Amino acid sequence: MTQFTRAARDSSGSVSVELVLLTPVFLAVLALIVGAGRLDDAHGQLVGAARDAARAASQATSPAAATAAATAAVTDDLAATGCRAATVSTDTSRFVAGGTVAVHVTCAVALADLSPGGLFPGHKSMSATATAPIDSYRQTSR
Repeated sequence: MTQFTRAARDSSGSVSVELVLLTPVFLAVLALIVGAGRLDDAHGQLVGAARDAARAASQATSPAAATAAATAAVTDDLAATGCRAATVSTDTSRFVAGGTVAVHVTCAVALADLSPGGLFPGHKSMSATATAPIDSYRQTSR
């Protein structure tokens, strides 16, 4: 019986030690999951901005107005996000009635802003492209 109590006494506190050692690992994995989720959310906002910009450009009456509308839509959509220096490229080569207009948006997302405690340093360049049809009966000008 003495040997049994000695064995029980030797393992006391091992759960506490394991918990102390595994807690930082668990928190780091949790932070990575949260950071990756927020990065995915930032990409979703970028895709939405490209889609809104293409739709705004397709409703314009000239290629110059389409480019201005796309840039304004991206600026409005990404104003509250962590996107730095968004670049908007509007393809108006098929800007005729029944044609299409495409918008490509690129921006650098600050990773330190997306993760708790600045776990991810630096920036990640993200891009999205969207295309919208131009109404077949729309009067357009070149």
